[in-house]
Amino acid sequence: MGMAYVTTASGQRKRKFVYGKTWDEAHAKLVELHAMEHSGVPIPDTNATVSEYLVYWLAEEVRPNRRPKTYQGYESVVRTHLLPGLGKKKIRTLRAQEVRAWINRVRAECQCCKHGRDAQRKKPVCCAAGNCCKATLSPRMVQFMHAVLRNALQHAVREELIVRNAAKLVQVTTPSYGTGQGLSASMARLVLKELREHRLYALYVLAMTLGMRRGELLGLHWTSVDLDKGTLTVATNLQRVGGELRIVQPKTRTSERTLPLPPMTLEALREHQERQAQERAAAGMEWKEHGLVFPSQIGTPYEPDNLRRSWGPVRRKFGLTHRFHDLRHTCVTLLLDLGAPPHVVMQIAGHSALDVTMGVYAHASLDEKRRALERLNEALS
Repeated sequence: MGMAYVTTASGQRKRKFVYGKTWDEAHAKLVELHAMEHSGVPIPDTNATVSEYLVYWLAEEVRPNRRPKTYQGYESVVRTHLLPGLGKKKIRTLRAQEVRAWINRVRAECQCCKHGRDAQRKKPVCCAAGNCCKATLSPRMVQFMHAVLRNALQHAVREELIVRNAAKLVQVTTPSYGTGQGLSASMARLVLKELREHRLYALYVLAMTLGMRRGELLGLHWTSVDLDKGTLTVATNLQRVGGELRIVQPKTRTSERTLPLPPMTLEALREHQERQAQERAAAGMEWKEHGLVFPSQIGTPYEPDNLRRSWGPVRRKFGLTHRFHDLRHTCVTLLLDLGAPPHVVMQIAGHSALDVTMGVYAHASLDEKRRALERLNEALS
């Protein structure tokens, strides 16, 4: 055993003990303790568990400083995975081996079997009957869980509650993302022709010409649209948080952008403005003004799932497998195919980095690859 008086993270001088199986091991720990003291590094003195700290971190750091949707995702991961798996560990003594073992355990754990933690239901019906679904967490979810723990422990390092971040020492597999699948120019024209009389025709035009996200479209206000100057500013987003629809700020600074309106987009918005005036008059006293460009038929925020449903008939008619979000991919890929500079496409789409534009959304068709190789063949022949 070794002992030294040191300055702790709370600012008080306390007597700290170190232990080892041998004299040399205890002496080495005591030397390290003295070195930290002489370097001015406060010695962590918290006995809080991971569970206690995560609850504090969510309430004092995440909720006040992050977007509501971000807090909702973090809180869900903490409650569902981190607290049951690591909650009883002391945050000061948490080791990388324990974090790695926990990640390996949750990665292999059957998601229907995790209900076995419930004292009232030791084993799900499907597992008891021998029909276990064996559904495991996706690599993306495992990465997200690790990221939440890493962010929480890094905040504890900044608050001098712990010396090192054990989660940073553990690597997780980076999930692979498929490339964006967009419509061809000819199919995009057919889709817009099919939707010409739809009340949300202008929304589909914006999705294909400006690459706006679903939440950006449904959260767009008329005050952000200047039909005289022909510009549009993306500054708000519609999201479902805690069971209710909310207008929130975009996730990143690059998502806020001002875009010029192409002629067909400008014309579609003007027609949509006239159509909305007619809907407002028809609704009468039932109309609830929110200033949205694409509200429901009584002016309230439009349910995002209803937008997905409106896309369903078009998909079935043309035999498409594309999601509504793939209309955004259509805009990005067509712009790149037409020779638009990648950094311009990045700013139009509001991507956070150029590698997102080129790696996730952009993809070359077989015909484009063939033309490129034909040009190379001509150069070398």
